[in-house]
Amino acid sequence: MSDNVDLKSQLDSKSLSIAQTELENQKKTNLVAYLLWFFVGYFGAHRFYVGRTGSGITMLLLFLFGAILSVFLIGIPMMIAVGIWVIVDAFLLYRYVQEENIKKEREILTALAARQQQTAQ
Repeated sequence: MSDNVDLKSQLDSKSLSIAQTELENQKKTNLVAYLLWFFVGYFGAHRFYVGRTGSGITMLLLFLFGAILSVFLIGIPMMIAVGIWVIVDAFLLYRYVQEENIKKEREILTALAARQQQTAQ
């Protein structure tokens, strides 16, 4: 977060305005994240949304293999694990969205600072 404050202090007001507009267009929202969690949480959709692709794929595969193998009762522990994971994510999702937005803001500010330095030279 302090990196973002340092980057903001390097930008002029026009660049800050552009950064704010860009962030508003690209930021993730808690509402969408929690809707994905609620309706398709077992598939890991909320994790894909907040940029946690690796764990989203793991959650998706664990759910799919669990659903397929539940016919043989082997998949039931997998389904239980995914269920617990989804419940834990309910408490972590807010922080994941905030972290993703801070990361996105840093990317935008870094790009604008680089562009501003190029035009100053």
